[in-house]
Amino acid sequence: MTRILKGMLFVTTVLAPAGMALAQDAQLTIESWRNDDLPIWQEKIIPAFEAKNPGIKVTFAPMAPTEYNSAVNAKLEAGTAGDLITCRPFDLSLAMFQKGQLASLNDLPGIENFSDVAKSAWTTDDGKTTFCVPMASVIHGFIYNKKAFEDVGVEVPKTEDEFFAVLEKFKQDGNYIPLAMGTKDQWEAATMGYYNIGPNYWKGEDGRKALIAGTEKLTDPQWVEPYATLAKWKPYLGDGFEAQTYPDSQNLFTLGRAAIYPAGSWEIAPFKAQADFEMGAFPPPVKKAGDACYISDHNDIGLGLNAKGKNPEAAKKFLAWVASPEFAELYANALPGFFSLNSTAVKMNDELAQEFVSWRENCKTTIRPSAAIVGRGQPNLDLEMWRVSANVINGTETPEQAAAETQKGLDSWYKPAK
Repeated sequence: MTRILKGMLFVTTVLAPAGMALAQDAQLTIESWRNDDLPIWQEKIIPAFEAKNPGIKVTFAPMAPTEYNSAVNAKLEAGTAGDLITCRPFDLSLAMFQKGQLASLNDLPGIENFSDVAKSAWTTDDGKTTFCVPMASVIHGFIYNKKAFEDVGVEVPKTEDEFFAVLEKFKQDGNYIPLAMGTKDQWEAATMGYYNIGPNYWKGEDGRKALIAGTEKLTDPQWVEPYATLAKWKPYLGDGFEAQTYPDSQNLFTLGRAAIYPAGSWEIAPFKAQADFEMGAFPPPVKKAGDACYISDHNDIGLGLNAKGKNPEAAKKFLAWVASPEFAELYANALPGFFSLNSTAVKMNDELAQEFVSWRENCKTTIRPSAAIVGRGQPNLDLEMWRVSANVINGTETPEQAAAETQKGLDSWYKPAK
């Protein structure tokens, strides 16, 4: 009997207070599709936050990327979603806000650390309400094999004439495929092709906003010319590029068989893990020397507040930290190639990532033209641009035909606001 009493006394004096302390902690759950990032959140990001906020416990709970959109919507509708919702850019997150599932963050401390372009993927069309904290963007350009450049004796090109001269030199040399890109999957033709080089033609945000306003059309010269430039890539893509998939292109480059890879910065970490040669990067070459440069610095990921979450005050504390320069530096260096959108400059530890982000200093930034507003209808402008970009490179469609098709599709449903 004495042992039982002693055991009960142990439970009430030792275990119960620990349980009470645990009960007082606010428990936050982050919903996300970034399942590859789980170790980074568990080992770096969450410990840094919890060290400064001992009363808040955070769990990063990712799911398969392909299941995220439907699964997180189902959770939100059922009232079972976590306190913090990782936001895809533009319309998917906007729809959540319009349904009352994401809260306004206009009054969040730190939201002023982001420019209008940085917030554009998570702000209402009228520009009045921001509903996710911008976390990171991806930048487009070209990654190249430094050894290949040394072998063939070429310099990093700054203009389009220099770019094609470099490609021709590699073609004549014959030891490297000049450009590692295929058209089978279509999306690379637009994402790493048209959206990559196009901003130098339509002048970034000026052209993108003019398209939304209806003052420019996809049949205007500045929207047609990038297709004509893409068509000139064909001789440099290697044999059978029409059947070449995205993983095929990645392998060609990382195995050292190709000289240049039209890239998104998300390739940095996997390429570093796979390639045994030194890599460099350069921005889309300008049309002629002295031209202003533009880069696609595309908003990729944000974090929002579940409007019906159980711990709103603790969740707001976490979001305010995500809006801080401290988080910006931690996250960007933990995930090289996913760049902070915070106005405070972040020094990257990875040299290749630093090369990409350094372009912001001299080039104006923009987002993909099909991403906001003009990409909402059917036919979907983004998918159409994938298709016609691939067709133009394949030589089955002219630049003018590609532009006319995409404008016709847009005209069939989109009427610019007056």
